[in-house]
Amino acid sequence: MGTQRHAPASSGAAPGVGTAAADLHCHTRRSDGMLEPVDLVAAAYAAGVRLLAIADHDNLAAYRELTAHGASPLPDGLELVPAVEINSVSRDRSLDLPEGELHIVGIGVDPYDEAFEEAIAGQRNGRRHRFAASVVRLREAGYAIDAFLPPDVMESDDALGRPTLARALVAAGHAFNVQDAFDRLVGAGCPGYVPRVGLDPAGAIRAIRAAGGLASLAHFPQAAERMDLVRGLIAAGLNGLETHHRSFDADTRARMHSVAVSLGLTETGGTDFHGDTGPYAESHAALVMPADLVEGVRRELVGRPRATGHAGSTITAP
Repeated sequence: MGTQRHAPASSGAAPGVGTAAADLHCHTRRSDGMLEPVDLVAAAYAAGVRLLAIADHDNLAAYRELTAHGASPLPDGLELVPAVEINSVSRDRSLDLPEGELHIVGIGVDPYDEAFEEAIAGQRNGRRHRFAASVVRLREAGYAIDAFLPPDVMESDDALGRPTLARALVAAGHAFNVQDAFDRLVGAGCPGYVPRVGLDPAGAIRAIRAAGGLASLAHFPQAAERMDLVRGLIAAGLNGLETHHRSFDADTRARMHSVAVSLGLTETGGTDFHGDTGPYAESHAALVMPADLVEGVRRELVGRPRATGHAGSTITAP
């Protein structure tokens, strides 16, 4: 499940221009994406998105930058919602999860909640330690990438992740593409793999809910077969399910929709765009976001933080 999300869309992906008016799961360079926040906003707006949640891993910096005093105004009619993705780590090996992880997207969290920022800052610190350990393991295994990493990468407060390692491996000639790097070098059991540490699923959900957010289980197509697991997460406070991830086909979306309806979970969805497999427009073209899903999210977000663009805005697509 997990690392195949870094592969290009399958041949069955939707062709042409996308129709999704919302994207509630995408990434910028403040975690492991390839675009600056302002460029992702421009690309999403140009593709037709009017409700956007940048869900960088363990980091709300993109939202703060885009809404800071003096920042370029948001495009007219765009609603920008603060969001974050937390890669939670289960301590229960009997759950048999990919790499022992469940990813929780928090949508509409308070971007200035001090307790929440402390929690995700701890996550970012754990990422830096893991990243550095992976670089050492790769070097010792004969796959040095030091010269191909972004300058001062370890000094930044961005949420470092394996896609950055994978891109460096490609640049160094050790891998054909990002997916190949995951498959052979930084995925579980590979030479550069270091297990993640951090919040467990219940802890991540509680932190998101305490910060006022909608806690949605991300890209988990096994939900219909793991209902007991999902119910356990609901007991911890889970109140959303990502039923419309870009990688899901129609049958998977239908199964996920049934799970959400039966358990009373708010449906969410998104491109999970990083930038490795092509421009934003390609990921957006493969995303299906029904109008009733978007309206359901809007209802859930009433009273939660968001920023809205107005006429005369100047951000343009690169």
